[in-house]
Amino acid sequence: MPNLNWSRLTHMQIGKYAEYYCKMEFTSYGLDVYTSEVDDHGVDFVIKDRRGNFYEVQVKSIRKTSYAFIPKDKIKTDKAHLVCLVKFTDGEMPKLYVFPATVWNNPNEVFVDRPYGKESQKSKAEWGINYSKKHLDLLEIYAAEKTLDVLENCSST
Repeated sequence: MPNLNWSRLTHMQIGKYAEYYCKMEFTSYGLDVYTSEVDDHGVDFVIKDRRGNFYEVQVKSIRKTSYAFIPKDKIKTDKAHLVCLVKFTDGEMPKLYVFPATVWNNPNEVFVDRPYGKESQKSKAEWGINYSKKHLDLLEIYAAEKTLDVLENCSST
């Protein structure tokens, strides 16, 4: 059993743990995981399903915050890109959500479009994930135990 005192970990440690946790979860569902040495293109790792389909995966983790984001220039909103959100709460095992980047083709209260980038704004455009109890039902459909089972048995077409 891992140490469940997540607040003791640094930002870098929690991010690394989230990546390894996701890789183990994908592997436990029979998916092949391929890691890259450097994450400079918004890809933390690549998976291959049993039908030979490849997916680029980006991992995001949250603890106390309720918002995570991916710069728009780091991910395509298509079926070949997946996002993992790992929620860490002290005393509990991590909660993993896996969803296609296509969720941002129809933004809502959870999956938001932040079109920053105007001269007056310092931030780059980003795809956001709002984690809140109020809208948890919109995120819960992407709980790993639901999405990984489907991914294991289905093609991306």
